[in-house]
Amino acid sequence: MTELLTKLFIKDDGDANNSRHKYGLMAGIVGICCNILLAVVKVITGILTHSVTIVSDAVNNASDSLSSIVTLIGFKITGKPADKEHPYGHGRAEYITGFVISSAVIAIALNLFKESVSNIFDPKELDVSITTIVILSVSILIKLWMSLFYSKIARKISSEAMRATANDSRADCLTTSVALISVVVMLIWNINIDGYAGAVVSLIVVYSGFRSAQETIEPLLGKAPDEGKIKEIEDICDGFEEIIGVHDIMIHEYGHDVAIASLHVEMPYTLSLVKAHEIVDRAERRIVTNGIATEVSIHIDPVMTDDEEMIELRRKIAELYAKVDKRIEIHDFHLIRSEDHDRIVFEISVPYDLEMSDEDIRKDIGSIVNARPVPVRLSLKIVRK
Repeated sequence: MTELLTKLFIKDDGDANNSRHKYGLMAGIVGICCNILLAVVKVITGILTHSVTIVSDAVNNASDSLSSIVTLIGFKITGKPADKEHPYGHGRAEYITGFVISSAVIAIALNLFKESVSNIFDPKELDVSITTIVILSVSILIKLWMSLFYSKIARKISSEAMRATANDSRADCLTTSVALISVVVMLIWNINIDGYAGAVVSLIVVYSGFRSAQETIEPLLGKAPDEGKIKEIEDICDGFEEIIGVHDIMIHEYGHDVAIASLHVEMPYTLSLVKAHEIVDRAERRIVTNGIATEVSIHIDPVMTDDEEMIELRRKIAELYAKVDKRIEIHDFHLIRSEDHDRIVFEISVPYDLEMSDEDIRKDIGSIVNARPVPVRLSLKIVRK
């Protein structure tokens, strides 16, 4: 079915961004149609059977229809080209769309939970039948297919909004299954657990909504770059013999189509400016060509490779912190000499979970550099990563 819908909606015109927009349009239309159908059928079934669980599930499907409309709007905004006010495009609108969907799901689920709890203390008589079981079973199958459908599209176009919608559809399978269980229990044992089932349904939906909200809001908050992409950038830089080290890699994503990367590379200070620029220019092009980022900016850190005293000083500091935590790194190490004092400048990168305070780190390093006979001024930058 997914392949058939793809053939009907998606016409390959060679424009990747336009094709992505069409996938979003297709997913939105399918979601609206399926969820409206399910909501109508379940509302009728819930009213006829007096089941708050089935009505709650119907309202959940109705909210999914609204979510699909929001998805359509989000993809419409995302497809807009960059402009003066938004030079990096409108791609982050997709994250906002996913968050809106998740928030709506949570709000509705909390209201349904309140109604379900009321129904526990004041239960209504249920009037269920085999037909009710058939309707709910078919609903589960439809939602299961929708979950798979959204997941395929999410992988195809790498969409956080589609992943959020797929998660919501999976949660719907669970909620309808709980409703089905309550109906079966009523038919077989004549025990009314509708209020309890409705509460369980609501809590499942709330949990799913919170998970989806977290996944969609993290890119907006600025989550850490993907480790695979970091490794790819390091491997590309390692391919140039003039590049001694690479650090401070950052990737800022503006939706699916725009990612801006920046990094520092250490190179021998003896290289000419022209040669160093040529090397980093080639590295930037390789990173873009490999699809890791759309724009890259590389900062060059010159390293004195023939100053034995500086090399030894750096080695001592590196050995000291290797005993503390092997994740600690030292970058941009410089020993600047003058007539009355020396100046040591470098950056130390430490993990967030390191219990040592910045003050203790400065004291430890100070004890090493101040042991030199020449007065020293320490310019130390401590970065937590």
